[in-house]
Amino acid sequence: MSQPYYLQGSPFAIRMNSMIGWLARHGVSLLGSQELSVRGRKSGQMQRVPVNLHTYEGVQYLVSARGHSQWVRNMRAAGGGELRVGRRTRAFTATEIADDEQKMIVVRAYLERWGWEVNQYFKGITAKSTDAELLAACPDHPVFRITVEN
Repeated sequence: MSQPYYLQGSPFAIRMNSMIGWLARHGVSLLGSQELSVRGRKSGQMQRVPVNLHTYEGVQYLVSARGHSQWVRNMRAAGGGELRVGRRTRAFTATEIADDEQKMIVVRAYLERWGWEVNQYFKGITAKSTDAELLAACPDHPVFRITVEN
């Protein structure tokens, strides 16, 4: 059995993510970036990572461009977390999209919006890829539907 797809960030990417997360924590959102906080499944501590929340047909999604990352594994265990820009923090619940057909539509829209930033993580898949190519890539890129709590 092979390991689930995960592309670890380079030292430069890790440094950039740290800076983007710091900016979001301090109220500066770059092109809609936010800081995701999710409880660690082993440590119990809140883990933070910058994300691009994606809205498709009025519904918000988190797409893991890098695959089955630590935040994805933590999200599966926690079932939700917080999104933050500055002092504005929104708690949410997350539901993973299991149906690859439904996921494919969201991933295509995500790549149309964020492809310039994330295409390199999708192993040659772009918004212009065929449905079959996107379907083949869907198991490598978890997608969560986000429901913000009031």
